[in-house]
Amino acid sequence: MKKKLLVTGASGFLGWNLCQMAQADWQVYGTGFTKTIEIPGVHFRQTDLRNFVELKQFLLDIQPDGVIHTAAQSNPNYCQLNPQESYEINVRTSGDLASLCAEMDIPLVFTSTDLVFDGQHSPYRETDPVCPLNVYGEQKVAAERLIQNAHPGATIARMPLMFGVAASAQSFIQPFVKILRSGQELKLFVDEFRTPVSAETAARGLLLILQQQFKGILHLGGQERLSRYQFGQQMVEVLQLDPTLLKPCHQADVPMAAPRPRDVCLDSSLAYSLGYVTRSIREELERLQDHL
Repeated sequence: MKKKLLVTGASGFLGWNLCQMAQADWQVYGTGFTKTIEIPGVHFRQTDLRNFVELKQFLLDIQPDGVIHTAAQSNPNYCQLNPQESYEINVRTSGDLASLCAEMDIPLVFTSTDLVFDGQHSPYRETDPVCPLNVYGEQKVAAERLIQNAHPGATIARMPLMFGVAASAQSFIQPFVKILRSGQELKLFVDEFRTPVSAETAARGLLLILQQQFKGILHLGGQERLSRYQFGQQMVEVLQLDPTLLKPCHQADVPMAAPRPRDVCLDSSLAYSLGYVTRSIREELERLQDHL
């Protein structure tokens, strides 16, 4: 009999990929705010995670052997403009879930973000001090601290920029491709650097954490330091899009509600030492090209 894994945010981009990946070794349960969706092989239930009573009952009903908490309002601009609303899911719910998992002795993995850093001292190790520039980053830092206090055995997985495909959601790459295929120019930052990975790679890393029973903070970034523009250059080459439509720009050229750090590349050496494996961006794009 397979052990039970609960994935919150199962209808989201990362959550959907995680559910696909986990089924090989786990009996997977998923939950989210959306109406019930069909994920083959996954027991999905619509649940308001912000409702403590409902959340606790769901955990009691399932009795999971592990929880990976991906549910979040992850749009920095939305969080900047709606701090109280996003706080409920990003911070309070995360703390409630950690308390319940600690009470029920359930291993918990929480997905945080590279945006907990200010972009001034990359590449960032797990032990480096956090200093977020926007509300979303502040909320993730607050959630990290709540979780560590409530459930010392939990894992904080700081995630990089992620891309890929999902049946129920999309990543940043789909709008990029749509713009270019429509013949419009696509402007991408030359002064924002990340260590991106595909959602499949990220999901494997999260499952590795449970397998290794790792506790503490872990970075799951890729091995390539790329600007958004450099990522776009590889994307147009692999997908055979018009490279003349790709235009460089700077963060200052695009008004945004949420300030963005310039370089939040992650040092993921610790994860690699545990067996975390990443592919090159080109390899990842080649694997995805028939689905974009």
